Amino acid sequence: MIKVLDQSTINKIAAGEVVERPSSVVKELVENAIDAGATAVTVEIKEGGMSLIRITDNGQGIEKDEVPTAFVRHATSKIMTIEDLLSVSSLGFRGEALASIAAVSQVECITKTAHALTGIRYEIHGSREIASEEIGAPTGTTIIVRNLFYNVPARKKFLKTPMTEGSYVTELITRLSLSHPEVSFKYIINGSNKIATSGNGRLQDVIYHIYGKDVSSNLLAIKRSTGDFAVEGYVGKAYVSKGNRSFEHYFVNGRYIRSNIVTKAIEEAYKSFVMIHKFPFTALHFTLDSSKLDVNVHPTKMEFKYSDGEQLFSFVKDSVRQTLLQQEMIQDVSLRTAKEERAITIEQQRKDTLHVPEPFEKEARAARYQQAVIKKQEKLSESKVEKQPETLQDSEKRPQDISSEQIAKQQKLFQTEHTVECKAEALATSASDFDKERPSATDTAIPENQSGEVIKNEQLSMPAGRFLSEQARKSHRLIGQVFKTYWMIEYDNKLYIVDQHAAHEKVMFERFMKQMANKSVISQQLLPPKVIHLDSVEHTLVMDRMNLFRETGFDLEDFGDDSIVIRSMPDDIMGVEPQLLFDALLNSLAEDTGTVSLDFFVEKLSTMACKAAIKGNSEISFREADALIDELLTLDNPYNCPHGRPTMISLTKTEVERKFKRIQN
Repeated sequence: MIKVLDQSTINKIAAGEVVERPSSVVKELVENAIDAGATAVTVEIKEGGMSLIRITDNGQGIEKDEVPTAFVRHATSKIMTIEDLLSVSSLGFRGEALASIAAVSQVECITKTAHALTGIRYEIHGSREIASEEIGAPTGTTIIVRNLFYNVPARKKFLKTPMTEGSYVTELITRLSLSHPEVSFKYIINGSNKIATSGNGRLQDVIYHIYGKDVSSNLLAIKRSTGDFAVEGYVGKAYVSKGNRSFEHYFVNGRYIRSNIVTKAIEEAYKSFVMIHKFPFTALHFTLDSSKLDVNVHPTKMEFKYSDGEQLFSFVKDSVRQTLLQQEMIQDVSLRTAKEERAITIEQQRKDTLHVPEPFEKEARAARYQQAVIKKQEKLSESKVEKQPETLQDSEKRPQDISSEQIAKQQKLFQTEHTVECKAEALATSASDFDKERPSATDTAIPENQSGEVIKNEQLSMPAGRFLSEQARKSHRLIGQVFKTYWMIEYDNKLYIVDQHAAHEKVMFERFMKQMANKSVISQQLLPPKVIHLDSVEHTLVMDRMNLFRETGFDLEDFGDDSIVIRSMPDDIMGVEPQLLFDALLNSLAEDTGTVSLDFFVEKLSTMACKAAIKGNSEISFREADALIDELLTLDNPYNCPHGRPTMISLTKTEVERKFKRIQN
């Protein structure tokens, strides 16, 4: 027998699409706060968010008579018609969040608009209204969610431990903070402050507050736009990496998104810069043409589709790669122990957290600051009147007309001196701790020609004064070899240590790659030819991209019945099973990046270079070491071997003097 489900069951089923765990609740509520114009948001959770979630913001609030409607399914103020989905600019738009959350928890909402004298307190448990009353409240909204999944025990049973669920919320707040540096976030777990950002709009400051100095002082700024694409943000130097992708953050039109195309493009750009099985740090904001973008492909809006994936892949890869190639990335090593570095970071972050205001306190500080500016102006005007010599014309002037330019200058000076009242005091401290040589956005801007296209960088010359520049090369003082493996070079108050095996391996690898490029990939005929059977989709893909396979050295023919025959393959990687290499290239096309993966080429050449390079524990002469360093100068990326290991590191004079107690801390 077929019957229509009751509304309560419908709501609980619908909630399953949006509310999977406490982090889902936090995501929906914080995104609503940002859409409401909040400049400060406080998130508090207890027991991983299972017993309590409190979100407080200073946004525009909800009208009293609209509060009950806000908890009805598909009630939203962000879209009106189906056409609006083509140009969605807000983070939320489906109108399911509040209804879904209220269906599986006990919700209390306190909200007030700026023009209302009083606010409203509205309580709803399991989609059933409990209370609605007027209440005194500041402008903004506070939503308290208690006992998540209290009426759906089966779903609650599959939640993980409070610590694990709390880590998911922490990861979410990290991403939200990075995606909206103009919003001040305060995150509290079981009464302890975990994250606090100032909301000053500077992405690098947010990165400092979350990841500390080690990451924030080793970033490269990136800013590029062309056609339908624009990107701005930071990428980490090669040695700022992790064994998983938790360091990779990218946002599309202000929204955190997962995309295989963007992820693969970033990792392709970092090939040979990071070690194998390591992943880079990125915090990138992409602006894409919304008419070609569909964010409505997943209930949680975590995925998107773009109509031109190939161009997007090329844009992301080229932007990141060129940024990496333009900077000298020799790692400065520290002689401090990990425990000492960790203690310094924790103490600094503790100080930072103490000074970040609550959402409503931030408004109050801003108001006090404005009043102080007005009082200062009045005092300035009075003092100027007293100091002016009494003449007939001057005595007829009004106080506010006297020395208006000077008053404006004093006002600007006063504002500069008192800006700290509205910002975390720690920002000033942390800014001074940043590496003085860190690049600015203009330093790392990618060169463009008059048409706006990026200039191809076949061989970027390093700026004068860099360790691997021709000018600096003349001032290198080659000291000698230690442990029959490492060469020490003194330059510009630093000690550089070069790994002879990694450096020579890199040089050999680049030689092989250039030889291969100059041959335009010579093919070797297979005897007998190899027949490969494909499904209809793969066969169509191969036929459409036949020219790409030919460019990589494959000679293919259609063999009928969804099969192809490989008559020849690249000569440089003979010994690799033809079908294995062909499948790898085919899979890279199937991932919608529009490029052929050269992983097998790189892997084979890396092995050849490693075998041919000078080994560690081998003595070489000063002349040979000099020649090796000279050849490093000719490479695009001389900082890492093909496997991602560093070819050289540096040690500052300050670090050495600190160990000899010549200087403190």
